Amino acid sequence: MGQDLIEIISAARDPGMRAKIAVKSNDPRMDPVGACVGMRGSRVQSVSNELAGERVDIILWDENPAQFAVNAMSPAEVASIVIDEESNSMDIAVPEEKLSQAIGRGGQNIKLASQLTGWTLNVMDEAAAEEKSEGESRQLVENFMSQLDVDEEVAIILVQEGLTTIDEVAYIPESELIEIDEFDEEIVQELRGRARDALLTMAIAREETAEAGEPQDDLLNMEYMTSELAHELSRRGICTMEDLAEQSTDELEEIDGLDAEFAGKLIMKAREPWFAEAEAE
Repeated sequence: MGQDLIEIISAARDPGMRAKIAVKSNDPRMDPVGACVGMRGSRVQSVSNELAGERVDIILWDENPAQFAVNAMSPAEVASIVIDEESNSMDIAVPEEKLSQAIGRGGQNIKLASQLTGWTLNVMDEAAAEEKSEGESRQLVENFMSQLDVDEEVAIILVQEGLTTIDEVAYIPESELIEIDEFDEEIVQELRGRARDALLTMAIAREETAEAGEPQDDLLNMEYMTSELAHELSRRGICTMEDLAEQSTDELEEIDGLDAEFAGKLIMKAREPWFAEAEAE
């Protein structure tokens, strides 16, 4: 170890209770976990004794994030992992009878494993994982049906081929789509055209929203206001209390879920600064 044969990559602790330490070896002939644990656990036990009996798990680091997460969940048995790189999270499925072990007392095992790996780890039993996966797949199918104006059969094929966004349909190599058994060149070109049209429409909508501006603090912090309503108002060009004060009840009633009484209350609240100025004069 004095020759940098073993590196400690990361560590996570619940002081006085438990720790997980990830190690790797710079010598392929050396088992880093075994070297740290020592003969019959002597090395790790001496460290545990110094830490008032804190349990220390030595974990083998792996450059593959999924495998590292499997190692970090030890001693729990992992059935499957689904990675979401965008949110830096993983859904970890375990056998139902092992769920409590995977979570650990007070969530300790999953918390330390998350800290050790740097990923948000969501643990669930296999049935829940399957149900979530089916729900997400169904949502992808519905998204494709809506955005590309295709029937369910085509949308299911796209999802089964691992596609998740219309960006992928629009810009992955055409040859990859043509390789799908159910698709020919004509279908692929039509799908790519629809995907690009949909992306253009979405981009234009985003620009219009950006031009409308964001709700300002005075509107967001106004009494009776919610963040959701403030953003809906800003999409209509109403970004400040002053903007809101200039509206009529009829104009606000066009917003779904906003009745005349509440619209009137909002407008009167926005006009209070006007009344205060008038009284001051």
